[in-house]
Amino acid sequence: MALELSGLAKSFDRPVIQDLDLRVRPGELYALLGPNGAGKTTTLRMVVGLTRPDKGRISIFGIDALADPGPAKAITAWLPDEPMLYDKLTPLEYLAFVAGLWAVPAEQASAEAERLLRWLGLWDDRATRCEGFSRGMKQKVALAGALIHKPRLLVLDEPLTGLDAAMARSVKDMLQEQVRGGATVIVTTHILEVAERLADRIGIIDGGRLRAEGTLAELRTGAGAGDLTLEELFLDLTARGADAAA
Repeated sequence: MALELSGLAKSFDRPVIQDLDLRVRPGELYALLGPNGAGKTTTLRMVVGLTRPDKGRISIFGIDALADPGPAKAITAWLPDEPMLYDKLTPLEYLAFVAGLWAVPAEQASAEAERLLRWLGLWDDRATRCEGFSRGMKQKVALAGALIHKPRLLVLDEPLTGLDAAMARSVKDMLQEQVRGGATVIVTTHILEVAERLADRIGIIDGGRLRAEGTLAELRTGAGAGDLTLEELFLDLTARGADAAA
């Protein structure tokens, strides 16, 4: 498995994740969906090593990410919903800095930075400080930083937030291109049409638990309705979870 979560649990002032089991196959785009507060971001932060679970196991391409986090992080990329950049750096400087953190050889990093910036439409702004960029442009620079070391697992939390239609289309194209190139992608999004159109499999999380998982066809079969949209399935499953919690 590209990603395997077993018995994962995390509490803050209340349980956020409860005995979560989840598996993402190599070379697939997996959409993790859920209402606000369902535990999506906490789950992803545990996957990438920013939050430690209270219990459970995280395996990334067979590497125990809790016992051996360095090698696991070296093949993983993380893109949060808010871009994290050094605003005084230009895109080229930022990418050189990130590539250095991953020990990417300078010549390889330079070539990959040019490829990414041209692909994302940022080449003409390569020498401009990021502090003057729009949110969408910053998101693209952060995305280039996530891809500079060619990760095998790409983890994105709401990557389309704040993007205009053209930039959102570029990011969606990128996700598909990464999967075609052999990478594995796990993404959260509130835009259910995106998950319906792009994801190979979909997981619906609510109350820190995985309520349903599968292809859209499998989710429809599980719900006993072959013509429901993903939005209708999502609302039905999360309503059931709310009723069970009550």
